[in-house]
Amino acid sequence: MSAVHEQTLAVRADDLDAQAHVNNVVYVRWVQDVATAHWEALTTPAIRAEVGWVLLRHEIDYRRAAVLGDEVVVRTEVGHLEGLTFERHTEIRRRRDGELLARSRTLWCPVDPRSGRPRRVNAELRALFSVAGRGDAGA
Repeated sequence: MSAVHEQTLAVRADDLDAQAHVNNVVYVRWVQDVATAHWEALTTPAIRAEVGWVLLRHEIDYRRAAVLGDEVVVRTEVGHLEGLTFERHTEIRRRRDGELLARSRTLWCPVDPRSGRPRRVNAELRALFSVAGRGDAGA
């Protein structure tokens, strides 16, 4: 099991904005999609039935534009845990030259999917979705 996950995606015509480059909303979608794919790759349906995630904060820095015909590599990795807040880092790079297009930091909270209320997770999930940090002991 890996704390890092990546996907390669092709830029589609409907990803573009009026300036003919990838719209900022698409980058946000890619960040969320790769996080979801990572969660699904590392967990079972039983775990997913017991734990869901809500986004608390999203920061993104745009560096370069992607355009139609580009392939991008969206790479995510887990960050630190502080209480019930799990950090995740994502980079989006153009595949052909490795150019950094965008970098994101998101903060997520585990929730009970039935009630939507924040919930603590077991040590196994903490280990999968956070790196050792000062807040790990209380989750």
